[in-house]
Amino acid sequence: MFKTLFSPICINQTKIKNRIVYPSMGLLYSWNGELNDRYFHYYIEKAQGGAGIVTVGPVGVDTLGLGTAGLSIANDQAIPSFYKLTKAIQRAGAKAWIQLFHGGAYVRPIQIGDQQALAPSSIYSEWSKAQAREMTRDDIHDIQEAFVNSAERAKWAGFDGVEIIASAGYLICQFLSPLRNQRTDEYGGSFENRIRFVKEIIEKMRLRLGTDYPITIRMAGNDFVPGSNTDLETPEFARVYEKAGIDAINVTGGWHETNVPQMTMSVPQGAFTYLAQNIKNVVSIPVMASNRISEPWLAEKIIHDGWADMVSLGRVLMADPYWPQKAQAGHPEQITPCVACLQGCMDEIVNMKPVKCMVNARLGFEGERRIARTDRSKRVMVVGAGPGGMEAAFRAAQAGHQVELYEKADRIGGQLWIAGAPPYKQELLKLIPYYQEMLKHHKVQVFLNTEVDIKLVKQRSPEYLIAAEGAEAVTPAIDGFDDSRIISAWDILKHNIALGKKIAVIGGGAVGLETAHFIAAQGTITPETLHFLFSNNAESPERLRQLIFQGNKKVTVFEMMPQVGKGIGKSSKWGLLSSLRKYGVNINTGATVHSFHNGILNYELAGERRSESFDNIINATGSQSLRKLANALEETRIPFAIIGDSLHPGQIIDAIHQAYQAVMDHL
Repeated sequence: MFKTLFSPICINQTKIKNRIVYPSMGLLYSWNGELNDRYFHYYIEKAQGGAGIVTVGPVGVDTLGLGTAGLSIANDQAIPSFYKLTKAIQRAGAKAWIQLFHGGAYVRPIQIGDQQALAPSSIYSEWSKAQAREMTRDDIHDIQEAFVNSAERAKWAGFDGVEIIASAGYLICQFLSPLRNQRTDEYGGSFENRIRFVKEIIEKMRLRLGTDYPITIRMAGNDFVPGSNTDLETPEFARVYEKAGIDAINVTGGWHETNVPQMTMSVPQGAFTYLAQNIKNVVSIPVMASNRISEPWLAEKIIHDGWADMVSLGRVLMADPYWPQKAQAGHPEQITPCVACLQGCMDEIVNMKPVKCMVNARLGFEGERRIARTDRSKRVMVVGAGPGGMEAAFRAAQAGHQVELYEKADRIGGQLWIAGAPPYKQELLKLIPYYQEMLKHHKVQVFLNTEVDIKLVKQRSPEYLIAAEGAEAVTPAIDGFDDSRIISAWDILKHNIALGKKIAVIGGGAVGLETAHFIAAQGTITPETLHFLFSNNAESPERLRQLIFQGNKKVTVFEMMPQVGKGIGKSSKWGLLSSLRKYGVNINTGATVHSFHNGILNYELAGERRSESFDNIINATGSQSLRKLANALEETRIPFAIIGDSLHPGQIIDAIHQAYQAVMDHL
């Protein structure tokens, strides 16, 4: 089915069984630089899942370049544990790679205590919120030697290859960038000088490791930072890398501090593949494409059509480590989809917490979270077919229980239909056909249009019940909020109710902002129309931009708190706020709404009473748990668990993890 994707390829003299690479991803499962069981279980499962290459990392080459946040191979004491890991990865069928890392100015103060990070020039970093010390020539030579020494240790530890990170805005990027490198010596200024730092690392590494040992590099295809390198300059970097001794190039997108989204749902599938092709056009060594390659058909197409030779599947293999096996077996519909939410991966890393995954409750807990096959099948009743209920139902059936799933609506999915309605959030809807397939595959009986009460529970007489009733919108105690022109945000997102032209959204949390986005986008042109108009020179670029963002609604958000966006992760919040600005959404913070009468909204802002007319008011002030059945269950002797919003309003990640653990702990 995916013949090209699962064909072998060689990097230097090393044969890789397929074209799938699990790239280095920050995990924060260690704060002492050492491998532990959590890392072992994590990487081994990536290999067991069928990836051709499993990259361990990022792994620091010295103390100051990484600090305490992650893994280090800065001394010989690290070799035995890495050797144990490489052998386990190889036994599981993958080639073991390691990414050698130095963060430069991106290293945060919390990671290095009272020390100061090193960088090519002493420039304040927007990422670390600190100013680094400019490296001396001795510093430069010491760090170059640290890279080479670490590569030697990696070879001794049994790794099949090493990767140098020259992407995302880290140290090597800082040397390459005219924006961050303002040196006046031989390591700054001209192209030849700015690339000298990494070129010398590669040359020294090649000399020490030998001609047959694979050395690869992960590079930014475009920094996407004004004043830094673009995809017009990066091919020249690639030419130098190949000539210096690099055997393959892994091409990714821009820096962490870019204003161009790199991994969120707003990034189209395979959007940055053109950057890989841009590099492939100028080198003769294998090139890997990265970022938002989620579907097997897309991975196959990228390689088959010559955009790249391999694909990096990072968060995709976090969501489902067995993506390669399922694709190769011809069952892509059974792959747990990565929906690019970034809730458990990027948001956790930004907050300096260990990585987890919204859709994969086992991620980071591979050694401890396992649902065993039962010795005695039980009759299990699951109430509510939202994400938590669907996860619980199929996991219980997977364990060997007889499961019935009840849903009062006419379709499964619950609030996924609401969450997936706003612009760029449609990826969440992929969870619905996935769960539908899992429920069917594991023979879960699904009852739609069925509201469960105690009478039905007693009639079905389950041996265990999982209540996932969800939540309901709260109506605030605001005078006049019984007006027919006031509509729940959930109803807007679920039913796309027709609205007037001037809209007020009360509540600036996640639901409020997403609803404002949904409404503001109405009346704008589609991507297909944009492509048609642009390719035929039908309108000027300025007019096209106007048509993209200027809809037929004027939206204002009112939020009582000083800031909006509560409940939205850091990695997604900035992009949403940026998009709202482009759509012309007006956001009022510190605003208290008092009443709504005869189309007039009365509110207080900055200590001043104000009135303004609106055609419709959207209520997005919050939600409360539904526990009609759960409360009634107390009177029965049926064991039960409450999960998801029914337990307390939260995020999808909470519901799915609670569901998995309920099955694991009680069934």
